[in-house]
Amino acid sequence: MPTTNEAAFSRLVGIMNDLREKCPWDRKQTVQSLRQMTIEETYELADAITENNWSAIREELGDLLLHIVFYAKIGSEQKQFELTDVINGICDKLVARHPHVYGNLEVKDDEEVKRNWEKLKLKEGKKSVLSGVPLSLPAVVKAMRLQEKAKQVGFEWDTREQVWEKVEEEIQELKAALESGSPDKTEEEFGDVMFSLVNYARFLQVDAENALERTNKKFIHRFTSMEQLALQNGRRLDEMTLQEMDAIWNTIKQQRTE
Repeated sequence: MPTTNEAAFSRLVGIMNDLREKCPWDRKQTVQSLRQMTIEETYELADAITENNWSAIREELGDLLLHIVFYAKIGSEQKQFELTDVINGICDKLVARHPHVYGNLEVKDDEEVKRNWEKLKLKEGKKSVLSGVPLSLPAVVKAMRLQEKAKQVGFEWDTREQVWEKVEEEIQELKAALESGSPDKTEEEFGDVMFSLVNYARFLQVDAENALERTNKKFIHRFTSMEQLALQNGRRLDEMTLQEMDAIWNTIKQQRTE
């Protein structure tokens, strides 16, 4: 096995060249056919990170690296760009956007680094500080990114107490929408509540997407455990009352906290 980064990367590029030439499946792929698989690989990496599973993180990073090399190979075949263009492009961008490392600019902290990053993007021709947030991002992640970018130009609450007041205000507006009987208004106000809660999560330095995913996993564990306990007693959930299921649920919760 290669023992240096350069040798290992060269080996991967060589294998990709072989597969593209000799494997019918790899030869058939296009950037369009790879797209969904790349999204799936990204989510698999996200799952590994949520689980703090370093072995899985290493594996999923390899899968994503393969996809990057695969796209670059197709780009070369289509005479659009070379792998060196991809690598040099990100290197040039990193150097240009880190003048505090590669230039004479001085910064106080990471927040100033992020503000400078957004300013440099605007100088490069970006029309809005919100540009660059993918349209297809999951809504919770997108809300976080939009709020983080708006923060870089000062569009931000001063304290988390102010943010919580906004959450409470949005909840009251949701209640009013429910009383109005308008499904569209209710959906709009529910979205406002979620957006404000994501904002509050940022002030708590909590990853809202990861927090919700942890709750999803916790619910799955408790619900499937409840199904198993019911079956052990010769029962099915659809044969039980809500009170009976709630009693099992509370037993499972107690087991997790002991």
